[in-house]
Amino acid sequence: MTNSTITLADDLTITRMGYGAMQLAGPGVFGPPKDRDQAIAVLREAVDLGITHIDTSDFYGPTVVNEIIKEALHPYPDGLHLVTKVGARRGDDASWLPALSPDELKQQVHGNLEHLGVDVLDVVNLRTAEREGGRAESIEEPFTTLVELQQQGLIKHLGLSNVSVAQLREAQTIAPIVTVQNLYNLVERADDDVVDYAEEHNIAFASFFPLGGFSPLQSETLSKVAARLDATPYQVALAWLLQRSSTSVVIPGTSSVDHLRQNVAARDLELPADAVAELDAIGA
Repeated sequence: MTNSTITLADDLTITRMGYGAMQLAGPGVFGPPKDRDQAIAVLREAVDLGITHIDTSDFYGPTVVNEIIKEALHPYPDGLHLVTKVGARRGDDASWLPALSPDELKQQVHGNLEHLGVDVLDVVNLRTAEREGGRAESIEEPFTTLVELQQQGLIKHLGLSNVSVAQLREAQTIAPIVTVQNLYNLVERADDDVVDYAEEHNIAFASFFPLGGFSPLQSETLSKVAARLDATPYQVALAWLLQRSSTSVVIPGTSSVDHLRQNVAARDLELPADAVAELDAIGA
């Protein structure tokens, strides 16, 4: 891949191939992992492979994943950036619940600081509520709360998650945005407009569930292209995302060192034009 990093601010350069830490928690992203030592090994291998962009949240576990990141990597190496998100909490039954009031957001930011063992968070994404019509709502109130925490020196940079172009524009009138994180992959392309807007404004577009998430990507076309290129289907899917725009970044997650290495190898896979055309047609 020609451009392996992206610079989003004077003090923020990240690798476009990142690592999503969500899968380091237990089943359903709840509770401790089956093998904590393996989770620690995966994180350390990610850093050894040159990844400087780790995506996390205190509601993974909850708190479990951030605590593992701290155990594995603290004190953090220079240049490593932890991107976290707020706006949700976990119920006792492992449910995902909105948590967007000012008090809830402040508690979440302080929780991330504590469990990651840092005095300031590199990037905090505001995760909007998962409900019908949620992407049409104003995010001024919750986003302003994060801006206030930024002004207090607790957050360096701000981002958004699960948002529309309209919400992204609204946030930009309040404070600079360095990243947006939405569901997007070879099959799920409803946010093409967000990807394009992010590229126009040098905002990193981080695809969450880049490989389909809890329902892994399956495509006959993808498999055929991968076989032709002597790569795995998931490597091709990640390479397609990285070539989708100059500011696309990916955060595939895994709890396996071997799978991590396979994913990271996608950063060096250049897809020829005919392969890109075939893959583009999947979501047409």
